[in-house]
Amino acid sequence: QVQLVESGGGLVQAGGSLRLSCAASGRTFSSYAMGWFRQAPGKEREFVGAIGWSTLSADSVKVRFTISRDKNMVYLQMNSLKTEDTAVYYCAATTSRSMWFRPNVYEYWGQGTQVTVSS
Repeated sequence: QVQLVESGGGLVQAGGSLRLSCAASGRTFSSYAMGWFRQAPGKEREFVGAIGWSTLSADSVKVRFTISRDKNMVYLQMNSLKTEDTAVYYCAATTSRSMWFRPNVYEYWGQGTQVTVSS
C-alpha cells in the first residue's frame, strides 16, 4: 500500500517557477516508478513525466520541467511556466516498468495540487 500527498501548488505569474512535492508512504516505495500527471478543466488527464529506472518527460514540458526523487519524496521542478500549464497536478505510483505515460498503469494516486499560472 502506498499513500501519496502532493504539495507546493499555488498561483504564479507566467515565466515563474514552482516546485511540487509528493510525499510517499509505504515500505516498498523504492520499488515503484513515480509519475506526474495534470488535468485542466474540461480536459483529459495528461502525462507530465515519470521517474523510475529511467526518466521520461512529455515533449510539452521536457525543457522546462524536471523530475527527481529522494528517499520517500518525488519532486517536479517547473520553470518558465506558461498559462497553459494551469491544471491540477497529481503524482502517482506504479510497479510497471513501461508505459509510464498511461494513467491506467498507475495503482496509486495523490489527491492533487492546483497550479495556476497567470498572464
